[in-house]
Amino acid sequence: MKRFEERKLDFINATNRLKEALQEEENDITIDGVLHRYEFTFELAWKTLKDYLEYLGISSNTGSPREVIKESFSHNLIKNGDIWINMMLARNYLSHLYDEETSRDIYNDIKDKYINELEKLVKYFENK
Repeated sequence: MKRFEERKLDFINATNRLKEALQEEENDITIDGVLHRYEFTFELAWKTLKDYLEYLGISSNTGSPREVIKESFSHNLIKNGDIWINMMLARNYLSHLYDEETSRDIYNDIKDKYINELEKLVKYFENK
């Protein structure tokens, strides 16, 4: 439980920092900052989900983000599995390649969709 609680707080703080970055005036530096903050916020999100699943005794050998997302969706911890898979793919893309047009598309997805999913997870965990 302690690991889950610590990671949960880190995830909530990271989500808040991502929201702050999304409020800034849009320019190349801000977009780069949002993309970077998104990467570590998503990492904390799936790892917090993993810790919570383990705490509940639902799964102890869940390893990859994809497995954690699927398990979390099947236990109603997250509601939109498809968006979460897209969030994972976006995070993977950002950590391996850099193409300005695709990065801009990911930035728009973060702003329009992904932040909402992260905030829903924050609300879920704040009640736990």
